[in-house]
Amino acid sequence: MSIQKFNNAAGELERIVLNGPKGASAEIYTFGATVTSWKSMGKERLFVSKQAKLDGTKAIRGGIPLVFPQFGPGALPQHGFARTRTWTLAEAEVHGEGVYARLELSDNDETRASEWPYKFSIQYTVDLTATKLSTIMKYENVDDQPFEFTSLMHTYFRVPAIADTVVAGLKGVVYADKVKGTDGVEEERVDVTVDANEDRVYKDVPGIVSVGYGNERVLVRRFNFKDIVLWNPWAEKAAEMSDFGNAEYNEMICVEVGTVSSKVSLCPGQVISCGQLLTVEPNSDSNKL
Repeated sequence: MSIQKFNNAAGELERIVLNGPKGASAEIYTFGATVTSWKSMGKERLFVSKQAKLDGTKAIRGGIPLVFPQFGPGALPQHGFARTRTWTLAEAEVHGEGVYARLELSDNDETRASEWPYKFSIQYTVDLTATKLSTIMKYENVDDQPFEFTSLMHTYFRVPAIADTVVAGLKGVVYADKVKGTDGVEEERVDVTVDANEDRVYKDVPGIVSVGYGNERVLVRRFNFKDIVLWNPWAEKAAEMSDFGNAEYNEMICVEVGTVSSKVSLCPGQVISCGQLLTVEPNSDSNKL
C-alpha cells in the first residue's frame, strides 16, 4: 500500500493516488477535493466523462464532486464553491486495513465577500480498503455567528448499462421530482430503474441504498446526511452539456448523499461530520436490503 502525488501535464492540478490492498485504489484531485477514480475488485466504480475539464476551469464532471454551502442554483454559483476551490492536503497515511488522505478547506477573502460570508473549516477524509471507500466531511463553524448550509456528495457511479442498473432501498420514501415539478410523491418501487431524464430528491431516507448491476452491487451507507438525490441527464440533457458526451448517460447514474431538502445549522464552535461508506459486494437474492 502506498500514497503518490502527481501533477497534470501542465503542472497545474495536483492529484493524490491512494494504493490500497488487493489492487484497490482511489484518485483525488486537490481541485475541488474531487475523487475521480475508485477501483475495487478489479473494476472502476466511478464515472468521469471523457470530456470533463481537468484544468481547473470548471468543476470536474464526474467522480465525487463536493457540494457546499449551496445545493443547486441560488445566491452563489451552482452547487456552491467547494467543488471549484483548491483544497490543501493535510495528511495521508497507510493504516492497518488500507490508506487514507485528509484534505482541508476554509474561508478566504473571496468566500467572505460572497453571499455566504461566514468563517468555516472543513476536513475531508477519504479512506480506502479492499472493498470500501469512505468519504467523510467534518464541518466546523469558526465564525462568531451561526450559519446554515446545504451539502452533498455528488457521486457518479460507473455502470455497464443504465438499462440494467437497479437502485434499491428507496421504497416508501417521499421525493421531489425536479423534472416534473412535483413534490410529496411516495416511491412505490422496490427496484428503481431509469429510462429517462431523472432528477429526484428522496427525503429523509431511512436506511441503506444500493446500486446494482450484473452480479455486483455497491452499498451506500450515509452518516448524518438525510437525503438521496438520483440523477441521470439522459440524451437530451446530455447533449446540452459541453463537458459530457452525448451517449455517456448510458454509462452512469448519480446516487448522491446529502442534506438538501432542509438546511444544516451550526452555532459558533459547533462541529458536525457527515458522509458515506461505499461497499462493493456480490449482488444476490440472499443479500436483499
